Formats: sequence, structure tokens, C-alpha cells
Amino acid sequence: MASVHEWTGLEATALRKALRLSVRAFAQCLGVAERTISKWEALGAATHPRPDTQAILDTALAQADSAVHLRFETELSDRLSTGGSSRIVRTGPRLWEYESWAEDIERAVVALGRQNFAAAGSLLGRWLARWPARELDDKGLYLFARSTTLLGDLRRDQGKLLGSASAHHSYSAARSIFAQLHIPRRIAQIELSLAVVTEMSGQHDAAASQYERLATDDRLSRRDRARAHLWVGTALSKNGNHDYAATVIQAASRDFENLSEAEDWSVAQQKLALAHRGAGDLSTALHFIDVARATTVPDSPMQRVRLDTAHGHILLSDPATAGDGLAVLAEAADLAAKYGMSHQLQSIDGIRRGYDRQPALRHR
Repeated sequence: MASVHEWTGLEATALRKALRLSVRAFAQCLGVAERTISKWEALGAATHPRPDTQAILDTALAQADSAVHLRFETELSDRLSTGGSSRIVRTGPRLWEYESWAEDIERAVVALGRQNFAAAGSLLGRWLARWPARELDDKGLYLFARSTTLLGDLRRDQGKLLGSASAHHSYSAARSIFAQLHIPRRIAQIELSLAVVTEMSGQHDAAASQYERLATDDRLSRRDRARAHLWVGTALSKNGNHDYAATVIQAASRDFENLSEAEDWSVAQQKLALAHRGAGDLSTALHFIDVARATTVPDSPMQRVRLDTAHGHILLSDPATAGDGLAVLAEAADLAAKYGMSHQLQSIDGIRRGYDRQPALRHR
């Protein structure tokens, strides 16, 4: 947000127009004569109000709402572009830049949901590269942290988990800013995302421990706590504890149903399918994967890849359907490659290698 270092007739005129006041009404508002206002407008940047009037103008600008501030900066910008001069001091984004930044964050969320990594990266990068965090006020820092969090999501979905240009690095940076801003809910959400990175890195026991803690963390919403509960089951299943994992995932599924979170509920059915596959109950696994496939979000390539990978994995576990499983995994791999999902490609390759190491299953 702008502040005026020293008022001239130029800024005073811009403020009057932003307040949508007549010369008379503006004079009454400030407690000065109408001829004073007329003088400011006639001389522009060549005249300077008295020190006591400078303070009155400061107060009038500070007490104005955000719509007035936006009109003030727009009016002043227009006057500067036509040859005026100003001593306005800006220490970060203008009001309309904040609005544009927030809109681009929303657009980046949509792009990430469709795994359009290039578009999301461009939308986020244009703002993160524009100002150092130290030059931003609290509103700017919040947008900076939100953008950095989404950059972490992008890198996570691309499989860039650790290192200087990774999901872990972005999440850690965002958590630091949210801590500076004292926003506990956002801090806890970042901790949940960091636990996902821990799980994706293969540290299933550590991830399960982090999820268990967050599943009862009051800083999180009920939905986020249910997600943490679901991911406890996911980590348990990946670590071979399939029966207990199914029980935990089923409880999370009921939470999503009670919250009317259809998308999360569908994901839970997919996780249930994998837990039952791990436990050797293929008929139940097929039931749950069919439910997940019938209820999933259709326009998310990431979820399509995850579903097809889970479906192929289940089919591959039965010699009678192994050929179909390989075909489904091939389609999942093609889609993952198309969208640059390297972690999903690694998962698919791992499933294929596991199948190749079981000749008895292939030739039974």
C-alpha cells in the first residue's frame, strides 16, 4: 500500500478525486478554504501544503477504505504518466497488484489441479521474482507464502521432493513466513504437506508418526484432520500393515462422508482398494477400486494416473487379469509421462519390476 512522503497539489487532487468529493466538500473535510484546494489543483506538484495540512492529508488517506486507496493510486498513476511528478513512496505492491496477485494464485490452483505445471509455474514465478520478501508488508507476505506453498505443491507433483529446488525447500520457506505472520492453521497445513513429502521419500514410519500427530491437531480443519487420518492408513499400508491400514482408512472414509467431501471420499476408496490388495483380498480390492473409478473427479490427470496405477496393480496380482493390468499400467505411464509426473512414473516402474520378479505368477 502506498504512503505519501510529502504531499503536493498533485497528490491532494488525486485524493479528492478518489474520495469522489467536490472541491467544496473536500475543503470542508480537511478544514481548509476552498481557494486552497483550487490553488493545489492549479499548481499541482509545484505547490506544497503546510506541515499541519500535510498531517491532515495523511490522516484522510489512512482512514480511507481500500476502494478509495485503489482509486487514489490509479488516479495518481494516470497523472504521473502524463508528465506529473510525485514523492509517493511505495514499499511493495500497489493495491491493484495485490488483487492481480491473488487472482493469479487462484488461476495457479486451477492449473495445478489439471497438472498444467508450466502455466502454474509461470503464474507463481512472475510474483515470487518481483519482490524480495523483506520488502513486503503482511498482506504481501501472506501472498508470497501462499505462492511459495503452491510452488511446493507443483514440485511435489513433479516428484521433486528434496534439495534446493524441491517441494521440501518451498514448504519450509512458506512455513517460516506463516510463522512470522502468526497463522497457526497455515503452519499446520504446511506440516501436513511436509509429512506427505516424507512419505513420498520412502520414510513411511516417520510419515505415519507425523500424520498421527496432525490427525488430532486442532489447528487444522476437520477435513485436513481427516486427510491426515487417511494418510496414516496409506503409510501403514505401504509399510506392509495392510489389515490395520484398511481399518484406519475406513474410519477416514466415514469422516469424509460426514463432511460431504465427495472427492476425498473417492480417494479413500482407492486407498482402501490398495490396502485390501496388500492383504490378499482381491475381490474386495476390485470392489473398492470400481467405486473409486465411478466417483472420481474426471478432469484431474493426477487422479486418473493414481487410479489407473492402483487398478493396474490390483489386476496384476491375479494371473487371470495380469495382461489387463499391464495394459492399464501402460496407459497410466503414458499419461504420467505426458504431464511430467516423475514420481508416478517411478511408482509404475516399481510395480512392473515387482511383477517381473515373480515368474511363477506370470506363468501360472
